[in-house]
Parts: sequence; structure tokens; C-alpha cells
Amino acid sequence: MLFSNLKYSAMGSYAIVKASGRQFWIEEKRFYDLNKLPLQPGDTFTLNQILLVKQNNKLELGKPFLEDKYIVEATVLRHLSGSKTRVYKMRPKKKTRKTFGFRSKLTRIYINSICNISTPAPICYL
Repeated sequence: MLFSNLKYSAMGSYAIVKASGRQFWIEEKRFYDLNKLPLQPGDTFTLNQILLVKQNNKLELGKPFLEDKYIVEATVLRHLSGSKTRVYKMRPKKKTRKTFGFRSKLTRIYINSICNISTPAPICYL
């Protein structure tokens, strides 16, 4: 391989999940900013739309999701505002100028673990 990327080969486990309408490459013990979630700081939740997981040099790909095989547990750290986006509208030769600003609302989450469910829950067929 001509260009070998050492960062990704030395990495432990990671997952690609779908959350807030976007896809995130996540790793354990790191934090990420998602669109605002209706949760309180300190709440723990699971991400259920997992597209891909790599653990112990084993890669599993979902079709489209890995259902009932892996759990990604996360904790809400805090709510914050994103960087300011400025919009400036001007009509030439009319002396009309207008400035708008926008800051997106974000939720910072901390990824606790990416776990393999080794023993599936019993299924009862009625």
C-alpha cells in the first residue's frame, strides 16, 4: 500500500452510528457534539442505529444496521451553542443592508462503551 494511514491501523475499536440525521465515526472514551437532544445532563442512553463496528481486528457491517448485536452507551455531558454563522444581505445601489446571525443548539455526549451482546435476550414466540 503506497499511503498507509497509521492512525487508523493503530486504533482499537470504533463504530459508525447514525444520530441526529448524520453519521458519526465514534470511539470509546471520547466526546462528540450532536444536534440538541431532549435529555438532561447526566442522563445515560444507547445509540441503536449502528452501521459498522470494528473490535479486535474484526469488522462487522450492518445491512443497513447491526440490530441486537452491539450496544453503544453514551452519557449527556451538557448543552451548548455552536459557532456563530453570519448572513449578510445587500442589494447593490439601493442602500439596503441586513445582517442575520444563527447559532445551532448542540448536545455534547460522552461515549462510555461499545459493547458486543454475547448472550442475546431470550425470545418468546406466542
